[in-house]
Amino acid sequence: MLEETGIVTKVDGNMAMVLVQKKSACDGCSVEGACKATPEGMEIEALNAVHAKVGQRVKILMTPGEYLKGTIIVYGVPLIVFIAGAIFGKNIGEKYFTDMNSDIIAAITGFVSLFLSLAAARIWSRKMESKAEYKPVIEEIIE
Repeated sequence: MLEETGIVTKVDGNMAMVLVQKKSACDGCSVEGACKATPEGMEIEALNAVHAKVGQRVKILMTPGEYLKGTIIVYGVPLIVFIAGAIFGKNIGEKYFTDMNSDIIAAITGFVSLFLSLAAARIWSRKMESKAEYKPVIEEIIE
């Protein structure tokens, strides 16, 4: 289980926003919807199973399987699709576009494939953020 501790900043029904300390990996992250950057840290939406109140310090958990699945879809799949698109473009370029440099065709098809896979990952991410099983859960109130 992936554990974080943070402070509840907002409660809305069975959901809560939890402010956790910003990690160095957050600086280059482009994934939207999972959390929201603030000057104080990162706000993560979590299921409030223990009915925590605003200002309480809590421990939130996320199952590593769901975290890993999301990471692979958002980062791994686009990389694989980019490489496959470039290889496909190189082969097509050598076979059908003999008057052009096949490396240019490879670059174009690779980047188009990358763009399309990133768009698909964004759509998937937005669809999954509404499902409860993909949300972190407040496990316990610490203070």
